[in-house]
Amino acid sequence: MMFKTITIIGFGLIGSSLARKINDESLCEKLVCADVSHTVCDQVLELNLADEVTTDIGKSVEDADLVIIAVPVGVYEEIGEVISGSLKSGAIITDVGSVKEQAIKRLQPYLPADVSFVPSHPIAGTEKSGPEAGFANLFEGRWAIITPIDEGEDSDAVQKVASFWESCGAMVEMMTPKHHDRVLGITSHLPHLIAFSIVGTANDLEEDIKSEVIKYSAGGFRDFTRIAAGDPTMWRDIFLNNKEAVLDVLQRFNEDLTELQKAIRRDEGDKLLTFLVRPRKYAKLLLMPSKKSRLNQIVV
Repeated sequence: MMFKTITIIGFGLIGSSLARKINDESLCEKLVCADVSHTVCDQVLELNLADEVTTDIGKSVEDADLVIIAVPVGVYEEIGEVISGSLKSGAIITDVGSVKEQAIKRLQPYLPADVSFVPSHPIAGTEKSGPEAGFANLFEGRWAIITPIDEGEDSDAVQKVASFWESCGAMVEMMTPKHHDRVLGITSHLPHLIAFSIVGTANDLEEDIKSEVIKYSAGGFRDFTRIAAGDPTMWRDIFLNNKEAVLDVLQRFNEDLTELQKAIRRDEGDKLLTFLVRPRKYAKLLLMPSKKSRLNQIVV
């Protein structure tokens, strides 16, 4: 057994997928589910995902050796305040949030000195949510990024969290929190922001056009709609808590988009072709088949 007791706070797609994998691999003796929603807790009981289920977040961590926070970053302070007095000495805290610098700023001040916080982010997900949406193989062959608070840290807690993600089937990478947020700003956060915008634009069209958009939507637009079907609360928190990186890449995107707009308006075919060829080479590299990646899943 990797841990005696593991507590997962928040049982959406990631939390419930972790529960399934923890149970399948026997990674702990006792698994505790904590969620403020009575409905979610009832679903967890029906699905038999945990040994103990409770809406009392503070009580849920009392015996935990590992606490996994799987809730939107916007409520990290609230979670930290609730669990701070209940954590046992030597406990390890990790999370699954898509933003790391703000996660640390929001949670760390509430944690006792004898508790280790090792931020992490599994780059895996789908547009679905809720306890019933989880599946044990969600993390198989995907990256789990660990962002130690102290650069270069190689503590026992960091190694235990790395081993945990490896046991869940993930490949582990270490980054600084700032670097993580910049990388995810371009690879995940900007694409989601664009998808929400495009689908929102389609939704604002006149009713007759809107119905035809739905009827004749091809694969590209369907991919946008699938991405835009993600949890709005989670994505609001991601955009606001990674504001600096998101605004930076959004500005660069807007500049490139303006150049494309000018080329189309001015019938500058050569300039337009040059612009289209350049990203195509990079796209081919990203789309190369890999045994360690599943490109049909949405990364969050």
